[in-house]
Amino acid sequence: MVQPKILVYWAAAIHTWSKHCDKAVFYTSEASKALEAVDLNEKDDWARLRKALTHAYENAGDLRWFFVAQPTTFAIIENLKYLLLTKDPNEPFYLGNAAKSGELDYVVYDSGIVLSYEALKRLVNVFKDEDKCPERGGSLWNVGEEKQLAMCLKYTGVFAENGEDIHGKGLFNSKSVESLISDSMQANPTNVVEGCCSDMAVTFNGMSPDQMQVMMFGVYRLRPYGHDFHDLL
Repeated sequence: MVQPKILVYWAAAIHTWSKHCDKAVFYTSEASKALEAVDLNEKDDWARLRKALTHAYENAGDLRWFFVAQPTTFAIIENLKYLLLTKDPNEPFYLGNAAKSGELDYVVYDSGIVLSYEALKRLVNVFKDEDKCPERGGSLWNVGEEKQLAMCLKYTGVFAENGEDIHGKGLFNSKSVESLISDSMQANPTNVVEGCCSDMAVTFNGMSPDQMQVMMFGVYRLRPYGHDFHDLL
């Protein structure tokens, strides 16, 4: 999900992590001649997300997993695929950095949102029910799009699930690597690495375009001598 006013982030995502997706589609609020994207012609964040998810569903083809990210998000797609390896996309999965607001469990948008084909199918169907999932909500729906998404999915029997590794560490991060390391240095000064984040982390957020390029180098290029490397990206 991008906007022309943050073109530099858009370009960074195109030239870094999104190349590892089976298919990457960029959705924008308005047309831009600079980069290719689906113009949704919509300023409202929630309405734009609805249109993007509907478009993704209608053009899914053989794709069975869907990952929604912000322009400042960096994703390690191979780790995401590993997480989903044993999960059935014909079951309703709604994954990411799960948080709670009152009685509502939702996935934090800044950390990336993962939907299975079944979850997306149910979501697109409930979009048609304005009573359960209004496009232009009233005062009761005056919340961010991540919570509105969770409310609509809840009506279909789909609930937020936290993405974790085998040690219980979260895989979807709402902060950058730098911020996570800084936090760990203060909270776990004797074991910074263990206190930071999962070895199999899927996302980091709050990344500048330059930081995304550095991440690409660290994740996909840098190798100790003697280790084979075949990734042409």
